Amino acid sequence: MAERTPDLGGLGISGERPLLIVDVDEVLGLFMAAFGRFLETGGYEMRIDRYALFQSIFRPGAAEHLPVDEGKALFADFFRYGAADMEPTPGAAAALARLSPRADIVVLSNAPQPARMARARWLGRHGLDYPLILNNGPKGPLAAALAARTAHPVAFVDDLLSQLDSVQAAAPAVARFQHVADPRLQPLAPTAPERHLRLDDWTDLGCAIGEALFTRPPS
Repeated sequence: MAERTPDLGGLGISGERPLLIVDVDEVLGLFMAAFGRFLETGGYEMRIDRYALFQSIFRPGAAEHLPVDEGKALFADFFRYGAADMEPTPGAAAALARLSPRADIVVLSNAPQPARMARARWLGRHGLDYPLILNNGPKGPLAAALAARTAHPVAFVDDLLSQLDSVQAAAPAVARFQHVADPRLQPLAPTAPERHLRLDDWTDLGCAIGEALFTRPPS
């Protein structure tokens, strides 16, 4: 269940400008690379041959991936102990800095609630100090609630096709963009360009977001 929909004013969002809602992992930050390094410190390994996080964690030499429950425990531990080591996605901070004078920006991340402060510190340290919302599950309902607070265009960026489809179903007027940061994952990621524009370079993505936010008429 998503956390209670926040008040835009409480987030420092005016509601009087276009709104960009943007994911963190594999969008603003290189999550899989950082998580892979964290796994190695515990004697595990990540094999990137599919776009499925918990089916990519192995004990060295094992033919089968780690049980999903054990993978989820390691995922939670990463946010407690290893998430600060994640590198930012090249070009992301600069692209958002170019958009921020004319648009409000909200970071919407599916991460464990205990990771809030660590995630906020990470964003601030990398020039991404925008209001942060933590979510659990489909992002469509929360994106729709945020979009309803402004009459101006809204855009949403995520790496996961399921989240993009969720936003399309809940808020079809929101412009949707897919971005997959890790080059190893790019050819593996499910995509649907007929529904969501995919741009894996932040320079191109920033330009496309700007066009969607600043040239479309208010809804």
